[in-house]
Amino acid sequence: MKQEILTQCQEAIGYQFSDQELFAKALTHASVAMTRVESNERLEFLGDSVLGLSICTALYKQFENLLEGEMTKIKSTVVSRKTCAKVARSLGLHEFISFSGDIADSNRIPESVVAGMLESIIGAIYIDGGFAPADEFILRYLQPFIDEALANRHQQNFKSLLQQYAQRTAATTPEYIILDEQGPDHSKCFEVAVSINGEHYPSAWGRSKKESEQAAAYEALISLGVLNEDDEAPETGMLIDDE
Repeated sequence: MKQEILTQCQEAIGYQFSDQELFAKALTHASVAMTRVESNERLEFLGDSVLGLSICTALYKQFENLLEGEMTKIKSTVVSRKTCAKVARSLGLHEFISFSGDIADSNRIPESVVAGMLESIIGAIYIDGGFAPADEFILRYLQPFIDEALANRHQQNFKSLLQQYAQRTAATTPEYIILDEQGPDHSKCFEVAVSINGEHYPSAWGRSKKESEQAAAYEALISLGVLNEDDEAPETGMLIDDE
């Protein structure tokens, strides 16, 4: 494999290998290897385990309140072939794989092969530099999928999701501030905003403090980019002005 290809791929993944032959093997599909032992299959096997350990460790450390069953479901989503293939293609790794057969167009390479390539690179990074750089590489590209899976699991528990995000990224807890309240005592509505480390986010109204805090947490998650506007907003029973 040409050194130019190895150099371009290392620039794409953001890791420089000490052992270039090892990296070349990570990009070598069994269809072009002299023997299967010389292909990336063994590195793929190892990388799959390193990937699982990295994601499980991240879930355990980042989310202290998640139970084993919840962590298992999130892990299965994040380490899936579909997710790995999506990450690999986003990095353009399918352009570098050494592949033979009827598939000449790199965009037609099966997703399982593309996903396996990501795992083989993870395995190679682990052998070349140890767990720390492999873990850093994994979380750099898969953390957004952890957050997305967690958001889907939480559904409308936006306060919990925001708290875990704030604790992980800023080592703090969100503060909910009542800005206004309207209506009679038996039927008050509250305007609440979230503050994280002094940073204030868009406010929201609700028919109770709990409801308005959920709505405010949702607005903060939108602003932080954890959720997007296509994600379902919490039910407040009130019309909230988007302007």
